[in-house]
Amino acid sequence: MFFKKKPSTDAPLPEQQDKEETPLSKLRNQITEANLPQYALDAANKELDKLANTDAAVAEYSVGLNYIELISSLPWNISTKGTLDMSRVQSILDGRHCGLGQVKQRILEFLAAKTLRGSARQNILIVDDEDIARTNMAHVLTKDGFACKTAENGLAALKVLAEEDIDLIISDLKMDHMDGLELLHEVNSSYPEIPVIMVTGFATINSAVQAMKSGAAHYLGKPVNLDELRKTVREVLDQKLTSEMGKGPILCFTGPPGTGKTSVGRAIAEALQLHFIRVSLAGLRDEAELRGHRRTYVGAMPGRIITELKRAAVNNPVFMLDEIDKIGQDFRGDPASVMLEVLDPEQNIKFMDHYLDIPFNLSRIMFIATANDVSKLPGPLLDRMELIEFTGYTEKEKCKIARDFIIPRQLKAAGLNTLDIDFSSEALSRIIGDYTRESGLRNLEREIANVCRKLALLYLDSKKTVLDTKIEASTITTLLGPRRFIQNYAENEPKVGITTGLVWSAIGGEIISVETASMEGSGNLLLTGSLGEVLQESAQAALSLIRSRSAEFGIKEYFFKNMDIHIHFPAGGIAKDGPSAGITIFAALLSLLTKRPARRDIAMTGEMTLSGRILPIGGIREKLLAAQRAGVKTVLLPLANKEEVEILPPDVLENLQVVLVKNADEVIPLVLLPAE
Repeated sequence: MFFKKKPSTDAPLPEQQDKEETPLSKLRNQITEANLPQYALDAANKELDKLANTDAAVAEYSVGLNYIELISSLPWNISTKGTLDMSRVQSILDGRHCGLGQVKQRILEFLAAKTLRGSARQNILIVDDEDIARTNMAHVLTKDGFACKTAENGLAALKVLAEEDIDLIISDLKMDHMDGLELLHEVNSSYPEIPVIMVTGFATINSAVQAMKSGAAHYLGKPVNLDELRKTVREVLDQKLTSEMGKGPILCFTGPPGTGKTSVGRAIAEALQLHFIRVSLAGLRDEAELRGHRRTYVGAMPGRIITELKRAAVNNPVFMLDEIDKIGQDFRGDPASVMLEVLDPEQNIKFMDHYLDIPFNLSRIMFIATANDVSKLPGPLLDRMELIEFTGYTEKEKCKIARDFIIPRQLKAAGLNTLDIDFSSEALSRIIGDYTRESGLRNLEREIANVCRKLALLYLDSKKTVLDTKIEASTITTLLGPRRFIQNYAENEPKVGITTGLVWSAIGGEIISVETASMEGSGNLLLTGSLGEVLQESAQAALSLIRSRSAEFGIKEYFFKNMDIHIHFPAGGIAKDGPSAGITIFAALLSLLTKRPARRDIAMTGEMTLSGRILPIGGIREKLLAAQRAGVKTVLLPLANKEEVEILPPDVLENLQVVLVKNADEVIPLVLLPAE
């Protein structure tokens, strides 16, 4: 006898199986819930309809699924409500970074301007020949915080536009004297930045299409649904405001490595309570890495920008483009050209990723770029950014940062934070001066970490009994070995043909000697020391100036005919270039040819023309810090840099006498002593 088996309570009934969602129905629901803009919704539905007629075993089926998944998961309308409390921003920047006063001030100004622009009250002009309609719309929008002006027709509206600053126009379509379409045409011609919302009781598909083709931002029918009106006004004004705020400058943090560019960007995001995205562009050579691959390729993917926005799930993060000066270029395209579209507020509102293939608005993003050497950036890209220069730290600032931030962090990393270990000021100065040579802090942190690890090993070897917790300068030499860098110190003894100059490099300021020598020859000028073209031209200009004024300087008129002159810059393994050694070369040559000893305790920097004028140069702060390290007491700078010198902090000018010079004649009595 056979019994019919009861169906399992866990197995779905046939009716339930019919109601189960298919992958396509799940995607359709996902698209509906995503609140996509119309053009994105149309693209997703078109792809979905194509998938409905495609066999699931075909390769294109999974490509379509991934594409729809991307569209529905992008943050088209999802934003973080950032806040700007100036005192909070100031405290976060001060708490994360010591020094950088001018950088912090510029960032605060930038953020304050954006915030005030976003909170400004917006003006709306309501144009309608029905008084009750104007009154109702004005009442509702005024309650929402807008300032409303009214006009009964297009002619009256134009008079208001000529006298008032209007952000949005809401206009009826049918009016006497000048109707809505005529007004729309005039606004598009004279005030193209003002969006127009058309409202009419004669709403038809043709009139709506005509209004939108004529440049209307939106179209509503009468009687107006006030809730829909409020929503539409808010969306249109938000889009306009976002576009205007995005037209502000893109910040580019530039300066030597290890000066805090990336961490300042992260602190800005934290202060504004926004998401932080960092993408390193170093070594990027393929344009598709940024813009994505077209979906016709196997394994195609969206670009880094769209991918990061999908991961962040918001459309207004702080987006850091790190190491933008190290972008490469080869046969796969020019990634720097993609950056032109990304960073241009006129273009990034409709950024086109090749994989996505529909516009995505990047104008809500706060882009920040970082670079070590902006001279490597293409001119058009550099023009789209505002440079904020991160200068090097003084020794006092480095000591303070080491005590407040680096040492506690490294002691904890080495497991020594429970011990009362104290670095003396002499020990920190020894690490900074003898074991690091940089404007930033990375090597300083690396050497302090090295000291902490060696202390940890000593602590374990001593079986946790005895460990000298007071770290002196002698202890540093014992732990780290012989010093790695020997500073170039200025000599006190004057010498003929040798002068002291100040130069700037990627690692900060340096002091150099310019050495000259003469010998019998045929009028050749020899230049050695791994010099660039600009520096060689400075030497040629300095020599030509001396030759043109040889009688005035007491030099034989044809001295150069039977003589070779050799100019040498020591440390030939280091490439050197730039115009700021002009007066240093001039003083060395004049000392050589007049046999007048040159003072070595005076350092100088400045670009010199063929007529002897001294032009301004850059890197003043770093050069003065180099002079301090070398024990120089007097520094000659161009008079044109006077304003820059006046705003320098006191610790940069400590123990230095700065003399500003305007031309070469002022340099001579300061540097050259009487002939022996």
